[in-house]
Amino acid sequence: MASADKFFSDIKDHPDRFYIIHYSSQSLFDAEAGALSPRITSIVVRHYTSGQTVSFSTHTTAEYLHIPPDEVEGRYDEIERELLTHFYNFVRDRREKYWVHWNMRNVTFGFEHIEHRYRVLTGQEPPSIPIEVRINLNDVLKSRYGGDYAPDPKMLSLMELNGSKVQGFLSGKEESEAFKAKDFIRMNTSTIAKVGFFSFVISQAVKGKLKTAGHGFLNFIDRLLESRKARLIAGISACVGLLVGLIQLVIWLLPTHS
Repeated sequence: MASADKFFSDIKDHPDRFYIIHYSSQSLFDAEAGALSPRITSIVVRHYTSGQTVSFSTHTTAEYLHIPPDEVEGRYDEIERELLTHFYNFVRDRREKYWVHWNMRNVTFGFEHIEHRYRVLTGQEPPSIPIEVRINLNDVLKSRYGGDYAPDPKMLSLMELNGSKVQGFLSGKEESEAFKAKDFIRMNTSTIAKVGFFSFVISQAVKGKLKTAGHGFLNFIDRLLESRKARLIAGISACVGLLVGLIQLVIWLLPTHS
């Protein structure tokens, strides 16, 4: 994707080519993690055009493996390995699609982190998603609306600018607390909520209706087009155009005089 304009143009013309992804994990700063990379607890993928959402989560994987809740902690490796295997089985035939994410940049938090956990737990190479088809939505929004499109933390601020915090949303700190409490359902629910919000952001931006805090030219245009005055002007212009068309039709039908 060369630019934000190209991204929005392509996703408008070919929405079936885009997937939205996010994931949750154990906090990097949790004492339980020690020197190891954080465990991945859920990955959620949403097909943009259909809205179909697929979850790969700790609690559902444990249930699939017939592992009771009181044994989950002792069998984390087995559960996470199965979770990641299912995820990459899904990815394998979709690697050349476009994958929209939020700051999934590196091995601390990103596609590389997911790949690393897969290698550690399976000893195999994952069918990686190519860098060229990864699209950071946060960067796209900065490119289109300016770096001040929302105050930090931008994801939560953007939610509030466009209504309110999405139901089920957890901050990084809250996700860490949920992991310690082994509340994997809440972590998965938060990930689903975030992916749904990203889809909403894209669709609103495509329609020119996304509300941002920025003061750039595109923000001005979007707000102008949403204003009552603009709608009134558009309505008047349409009526004038119709009237002119009718007058031209009447003139054309009148008999000519020598």
